[in-house]
Amino acid sequence: VPEEQPSPPVSISTQKRRSRGARVQVSAAADSKNILVMGGTRFIGVFLSRLLVKEGHQVTLFTRGKAPITQQLPGESDAEYADFSSKVLHLKGDRQDFEFVKTSLAANGYDVVYDINGREAVQVEPIIEALPNLQQYIYCSSAGVYLKSDILPHCEVDAVDPKSRHKGKLETESLLTSRGVNWTSIRPVYIYGPLNYNPVEEWFFHRLKAGRPIPIPGAGNQITQLGHVKDLARAFNLVLGNPKASKQIFNISGAKYVTFDGLARACAKAGGFPEPELVHYNPKEFDFGKKKAFPFRDQHFFASVEKATSELGWTPEFDLVQGLTNSYNLDFGRGTFRKEADFTTDDMILDKKLATV
Repeated sequence: VPEEQPSPPVSISTQKRRSRGARVQVSAAADSKNILVMGGTRFIGVFLSRLLVKEGHQVTLFTRGKAPITQQLPGESDAEYADFSSKVLHLKGDRQDFEFVKTSLAANGYDVVYDINGREAVQVEPIIEALPNLQQYIYCSSAGVYLKSDILPHCEVDAVDPKSRHKGKLETESLLTSRGVNWTSIRPVYIYGPLNYNPVEEWFFHRLKAGRPIPIPGAGNQITQLGHVKDLARAFNLVLGNPKASKQIFNISGAKYVTFDGLARACAKAGGFPEPELVHYNPKEFDFGKKKAFPFRDQHFFASVEKATSELGWTPEFDLVQGLTNSYNLDFGRGTFRKEADFTTDDMILDKKLATV
């Protein structure tokens, strides 16, 4: 790889399309930052890194290098993709190799870290130690940290659950606070959009495409909340260098809430499918083993985004049907998805319903 900047560490690589000697063009603006994105090739980071590069920041993606460092997005022009892939840098490594993290990050002296895939505080400590002059640590947490409550929506000041499966994210927030780092934590609810690797909208689309009934636990009136990945990326971008985001937590999701039944109908509208047949069932009557019969937690689960709206001036661009339509048209509707359809648990539910009838 040719040298792209003064004395780069040998571990930094650039895109192959730059191997003909092109130099990295980074804005010389005073507010241009040297940014490290932990992750960046799967979902959230794909959209976030594009926003950051467009704003003139120098962006390095830290990944294990198992997936392509860049991929052209559905709907992205050849020119846009060429511009992005010619500017983004790659640092190949395993974040569990703490010594490598320390030495490689210290050599590059990043101004800002976006930690998209951090799950445990122990993964974050070497990053902080390597970058004593770090200006901001922006962390992707989760609304799943909140303690289950009868009083909703969840707000940033609400009690958290130390036994949550996301407790590592809580411990990371505590670590960042105790180390005196200028941090910002973003807590999304359910995220959806093109390239989503979690079976959120895809779960519904598979059933709609197959013309199958959609099994929904309980009465289907459980209220939940989804936020589009592009709106989430915009929120991540808005907190960068923002004094109002210093040592703050922000919930990020859609402006409105939706019932499980309503979500099934919204997915049908998005994909141009007829009104779906909804089949309600009692999960306690089934033993699904390790299989997950429904992709959402079976409870009311939604959060207020008022703080992000008032403090950051952030508002979601997508309403639910618009966002699901965007996701369908750019992903599932093109025949692309992350997981093959599996109707095993559906058949268990439907067989029991037929037997009852």
